[in-house]
Amino acid sequence: QVQLVESGGGLVQPGGSLRLACAASASIFGINRMAWYRQAPGKQRELVASITSGGTTNYVDSVKGRFTISKGNAKNPVYLQMNSLKPEDSAVYYCNVVGYAFDQWGQGTQVTVSP
Repeated sequence: QVQLVESGGGLVQPGGSLRLACAASASIFGINRMAWYRQAPGKQRELVASITSGGTTNYVDSVKGRFTISKGNAKNPVYLQMNSLKPEDSAVYYCNVVGYAFDQWGQGTQVTVSP
């Protein structure tokens, strides 16, 4: 089974930027949808952004205009560019890749936005 590993998280000041990447242990084909979710302590996991194989994107209102999801390749299927970060963006971020016969999640990467 293909494993997903997120990277690019870390500590950043408010107003800063981070770029999250999602790497697969093997090439993934037949992807229908890719997404980034996040979960802050004491809160439910929420969808941050998604992109279909055709390129249609969707964002939660709180990140519109600041975050950009993009497709990569078979080994690095999806990225998330995060600009103008706010303290309320602090959370563990997870990538999710869905195809006809699979629905894979990564282990998450911590993003902390703090002065």
